Amino acid sequence: MFKVAVIVWIVMGSLLAGSAVTLVLSVGSLSNHAMTLIAPAALIGFVLAVPLSLLLAKRITTKLSPTV
Repeated sequence: MFKVAVIVWIVMGSLLAGSAVTLVLSVGSLSNHAMTLIAPAALIGFVLAVPLSLLLAKRITTKLSPTV
């Protein structure tokens, strides 16, 4: 399950980090401080992806495991 979680985390982390950076750049009040907010926004996106990827990996492995 760990290998699946890592692969899912790479994809989901990129997705959430990119979304967070896009949010920082598109919201007017946040874009004024974009140079200081881009790195934390990306980090928060990658950190939030960890539990989500573990949950999704668990669901994927239970769906793919053979039932006896």
